[in-house]
Amino acid sequence: MTRTVITFGTFDVFHVGHLRVIQRAAALGDRLVVGVSADALNERKKGRAPVFTQDERLEIVAALKPVDAVFLEESLEQKREYIVRHEADVLVMGDDWAGKFDEFEDVCEVVYLSRTPAISTTALIEKISGTA
Repeated sequence: MTRTVITFGTFDVFHVGHLRVIQRAAALGDRLVVGVSADALNERKKGRAPVFTQDERLEIVAALKPVDAVFLEESLEQKREYIVRHEADVLVMGDDWAGKFDEFEDVCEVVYLSRTPAISTTALIEKISGTA
C-alpha cells in the first residue's frame, strides 16, 4: 500500500530550508504531494505578494526529485478537502504551526517538523532588499 504525504507552503525565494522540509516530508512516505500557496492566499496570509508568481513557484517545486505532484492551495480553510482529495495518509507542517492542524488527525497522521535554524524567506528578502 502506498503511503501518501502532503505538505503545504509558499516556497517563495526557494532556499535550503524549503529543500530540507520537502526531503524530510518525502522520507515519511512513498509519495509526496505539495500544495503551493496561491499568490492571493500569500497576500492575505503574509500581507505581501510573493517575489515569484504562483506559476513559477509551482514549476520550481514540481521539478524537485522528491515531489510527485503539486497543486495550488487557494484557501487555508480547504486543508481538509485537499488532504482527502489527495488521499493523504500524513500531513507534514513546520513546527511553527504545532497544534494548529491536530483537527485533521481523524483523517490522517499529523507531523510537525522543526524548521531549519536561521533561515527564513522574509529575512532573505529583507537582506536582499537592504532593509535588514
